[in-house]
Amino acid sequence: MTRDGRRRSLLRRHRDFRLLWCGETAGKFGASVTGVAMPLVAVSELHASTFQIGLLSAAAWAPWLVMGLPAGVWVDRLPRRTVMLVAAAVSLVLFTAVPAAAWAGRLSTGLLLAVALLTGTAAVFFQTAYTAYLPDLLSPADQPEGNAKLHGSASAAQIVGLGSGGLVAQLAGAANGMLANAATFLVSLLCLGRIRHRETRTAPTTPAARDGRGADRALRREIGEGLRLVARDRWLRTLTLYGATCNLALMGYQSILVAFLVREVGLAPGTVGGLVAAAGSGGVLGAFAARRVAARVGTARAMILFELGLPALALLIPLTGTGAGVLCYAVGGFGVSAGVVAGNVIKSGFQQHYCPPELLGRITASAAVLNYGTIPVGALLAGVLGTAVGLRPAMWITTAGVPLAALVLLFSPVGRVRDLPTVRRPAGPAPAPVPAPGTTATTA
Repeated sequence: MTRDGRRRSLLRRHRDFRLLWCGETAGKFGASVTGVAMPLVAVSELHASTFQIGLLSAAAWAPWLVMGLPAGVWVDRLPRRTVMLVAAAVSLVLFTAVPAAAWAGRLSTGLLLAVALLTGTAAVFFQTAYTAYLPDLLSPADQPEGNAKLHGSASAAQIVGLGSGGLVAQLAGAANGMLANAATFLVSLLCLGRIRHRETRTAPTTPAARDGRGADRALRREIGEGLRLVARDRWLRTLTLYGATCNLALMGYQSILVAFLVREVGLAPGTVGGLVAAAGSGGVLGAFAARRVAARVGTARAMILFELGLPALALLIPLTGTGAGVLCYAVGGFGVSAGVVAGNVIKSGFQQHYCPPELLGRITASAAVLNYGTIPVGALLAGVLGTAVGLRPAMWITTAGVPLAALVLLFSPVGRVRDLPTVRRPAGPAPAPVPAPGTTATTA
């Protein structure tokens, strides 16, 4: 406590959270460098087509469709910190392979696709384990602050990483930018390895899983349990459906963004990195504002505001041009980043309070498979659209989907209450939502 009675920041009083924060922030920085460097490798060094660029983005997210559901079950069975350590080590090796191949003269689009697929698989396990590990590391009272700090620092790291990615690509070559990502996974490994906290519970192992003969049946049963929990709960179902719809549009325009800014607008790689970083700075504002706005107007209302109001600025992005015209992307991207990050902060807090801890891994994975499963579809769709109708028309189509996706929230139970629930009720007839003051409640 401080002298005026306030609690000190988590980063000052919680050593293990500080290590997790450092490792996760480093990883986000590296991923952001890769987000710019890998498409630039494809565009500038391999002269890839618009469709191939979309395919590259799709490959990074496709593992969610294949591995997402079993990953949730395995994460609930295994020590989650160990899962994160293994995933970080695998990513370190794979990202180092890209510049090594470039130096050896063996860099190809096929290699980039393979690295994207394998690191995407590692990311499935890391993200699922990380989401389920945080509530065990922090007390319920500290979780809102922890979520805000992690999302805020991730956005800041992405800003610096995006700018650095473009700068490194311009000065040292796009392939060398991947070394920055490899180094950040080394930092992540060191930080995670120093965490002293050990999980206070382990998921129960069924007899079928122990004897090996019934392991497949146990795995299918636990996967089905996670899917049913998401499908039958109106809050989880709504947020998952919104996430899937929003990610379809987000990845649609983001997968062809570098090609659009370089080929259509005519910007240099260094300028692209700086511009994307400026737009991404909205995420810091979103993370900072999320808890404050939610406390003032309610978590459900704040989610509608952040996910519908601010992302409407995405419609400025296709207007981007040279000179002052670059402000259209900066303002539009800033609004999307602020809204999405703020919504993620609120959603993370909701899931951690609402979902049973022993099921959090598979619930998270089940929702993530549906959320992230549309990302490769959006990337491929954008690649096809960019090839068929041109980059600028494709940007119009995909950016329009960002604010339209939030209509899923507006016309759902989320749009009829002030706050999202904090306690999951037993299966059975759902209670009426708590109405916002001055409104009439309607059942879902």
